Amino acid sequence: MATPLKVGIAGLGNVGAGVVKLLAKNGALVARRAGRPIAVTAVAARDRTRDRGIDLAGLAWEDDAVALAHRDDVDVVVELIGGSDGPALTLARAALTGGKPFVTANKAMLAHHGLELAKAAEAAGVALRYEAAVAGGIPVIKGLSEGAAANVIAHVYGVLNGTCNYILTAMEQQGRDFSEVLAEAQALGYAEADPSFDIDGVDAAHKLSILASLAFGAAIDFDGVGITGIRHIIAADIAEAASLGYRIRLVGFGEAGPHGLFQRVHPCLVPMDHPLAHVTGSLNAVVAEGDFVGRLLFQGRGAGEGPTASAVVADLVDIARGGTGPAFAMPVDSLARLERAPAGRRRGRAYLRFTVSDRPGVLAELTAAMRDAGVSIESLIQRGAAADGSVLLVMVTHEGPEESVAHALERLEGSQSLIGAPMLMHILDS
Repeated sequence: MATPLKVGIAGLGNVGAGVVKLLAKNGALVARRAGRPIAVTAVAARDRTRDRGIDLAGLAWEDDAVALAHRDDVDVVVELIGGSDGPALTLARAALTGGKPFVTANKAMLAHHGLELAKAAEAAGVALRYEAAVAGGIPVIKGLSEGAAANVIAHVYGVLNGTCNYILTAMEQQGRDFSEVLAEAQALGYAEADPSFDIDGVDAAHKLSILASLAFGAAIDFDGVGITGIRHIIAADIAEAASLGYRIRLVGFGEAGPHGLFQRVHPCLVPMDHPLAHVTGSLNAVVAEGDFVGRLLFQGRGAGEGPTASAVVADLVDIARGGTGPAFAMPVDSLARLERAPAGRRRGRAYLRFTVSDRPGVLAELTAAMRDAGVSIESLIQRGAAADGSVLLVMVTHEGPEESVAHALERLEGSQSLIGAPMLMHILDS
């Protein structure tokens, strides 16, 4: 029998326990596909007494996760702790500099320290794998780095956060407002007690920065991602978008062009005939457009015990077969250091929602600001006054420079006609 690949797992939450369950259930099949058995030999977690629904008998237990990197009975370290720094990063550095392959589901750590860790893996001649870090069980990392390796990728974009997509879908289907649906999602366990990373777009931005590196052969630049979340979307936005033939999705969008690397996470109006409009609930989807292969769509469950554990074990199979290729599809020194492309140079259409006072002259003030900034209005919708005397105004612009819309909104800052800040959403081309 071939020598087993011995695995140490740091973190026994849902995903860590899921990896143990998967290998227990499908171990024989995994061994045949990997060419050798894959066996968990050691684990590290904070609570030894917790019932995780898995058999841990016979496994070595470390209270300090970093100890896994130094054990002789661990060939590869799997990190499922989370966090961009702290124990996860310390473990990653210890494993890679110590010559052990490293598998992680930690998108935050990769977004902030991915280049450093990839370089350490190259220096040691070992693998750094992270299929589970982006879009859960969807094999988008391997799809971009291997399946589409012969293509120049024009764009990569997608629905990258299941919590946001669940909330937007519920608002869409039930006509409820954001805060109400968020509270329900938290009660059901779909959203964290502190959901900021999800609803403010940071989680999606971590994932986008990784995808952009793979798609464009560029160094990761998380700080260059423009980020806007979904917490200011109201039920009326969902309804107005539907009446115009769109659905609202939080979209992470990346593009490399003559002006540099453009990365943005932002709620968008997605045409009903676009694949992303039909990504519902907690599903994720990634679209990549290659010059020879055309449009590729990767869709599936983006989180959860089963899908994420599946992605982790897929990486272990790759390592068991001897895979040691560069983490970001090419050596770190070969990755392009691209300038950040300014958003203002982009052209597109926009959805603008204003809540205004119900009094004469307000509409003239808004349209004058648009005119003076060079924004052409395609359509304008005004709803009747609410009980508090406010009126909802929605504009859709013709295609034009994004900086023109930004200048129009700057002209309206401090206006006594506005009740609250305007809501701007870009319209995704079909």
